[in-house]
Amino acid sequence: MQQLVEFIGNHPILVGLLLVVGALLIHNFLRSSKGSVDSTDATALINREEAVVLDVRSKADFAKGHIINSINIPINSFDSQLNLLEKHREKPIIVYCSSGAQSSQACSKLTKEGFEKVHNLKGGLMAWLNAGLPVTRK
Repeated sequence: MQQLVEFIGNHPILVGLLLVVGALLIHNFLRSSKGSVDSTDATALINREEAVVLDVRSKADFAKGHIINSINIPINSFDSQLNLLEKHREKPIIVYCSSGAQSSQACSKLTKEGFEKVHNLKGGLMAWLNAGLPVTRK
């Protein structure tokens, strides 16, 4: 214990940085899990509340396979095409990408634009496929 106190006294900058990084990791974890749904919950939202499904992957990836009836707005042109979602403002929106990383960015942008029922699909399309749920190429 005495060595720990001595280390903290000798290296306050390192200890401070460690605390900041730890706090940022916790914040990021809590933020990413807020508003996210798994494949089962997403299916329920789609069936019960007519949720809009938004794919933020590239057009090429979308053409290889996507969730049925999903809308494709690639993340790199998301800001300029956000108006396409205006008519769905009152409905729940489920956003997904390949693994869930890019879709969290889109969820943040939608929330900032005033969309209230925004959900990130945990694990993205990979989790959807692992759950044995259907995709289409049409």
